[in-house]
Amino acid sequence: MVHIALFHSVLGLRQSELLAAERLRRAGHEVVTPDLFGGEKGATLDQGFQLLDTVGWQVVVDRARRALRDMPDNTVLVGVSMGVGVVADVWPERTAAAVVLLHASADLPPSIRPGTRVQLHAAEPDDFAPPQHVAALRQAALERDVDLEIFRYPGVGHFYTDGELLDHDPAAAELTWRRVLDFLSEVSGRE
Repeated sequence: MVHIALFHSVLGLRQSELLAAERLRRAGHEVVTPDLFGGEKGATLDQGFQLLDTVGWQVVVDRARRALRDMPDNTVLVGVSMGVGVVADVWPERTAAAVVLLHASADLPPSIRPGTRVQLHAAEPDDFAPPQHVAALRQAALERDVDLEIFRYPGVGHFYTDGELLDHDPAAAELTWRRVLDFLSEVSGRE
């Protein structure tokens, strides 16, 4: 069992993240899903980014920090698209047991511990995980002795794990969650 903080996408805390959290709980993990937008949701990326502009990035990150305040230092950080950016901002302040990046890539924090486990799952291609950024992430992981796994899913849309959106690809989504659950089981065994 691991503690997990799952940070939602720019569309807000939706059924997709709540179902993912429930799936993780059924596997025996403790999961929190902070609502970084205070109940607001967007139906499209444009609406989501407008909402983000209204709420403000600093408020979003402060809400994430508050959600993590009472969680163990070794909480696994999981970000979904915009949530990956949230993870990137709070990660340097924590000793995360592991990190899962869904639908976007992030830079490794300078303070990352050698041996930290990181998984990236993204469509191929995906503007939020461009090849040059993923290559830089892979190089940084090699240089810092970070255990990085990268999984690309060709031909699917950005939000391929979200059953409510047109991007949804059931086979790729199921494979992603199976890989994430296996990953978390391995992380749990190392704790």
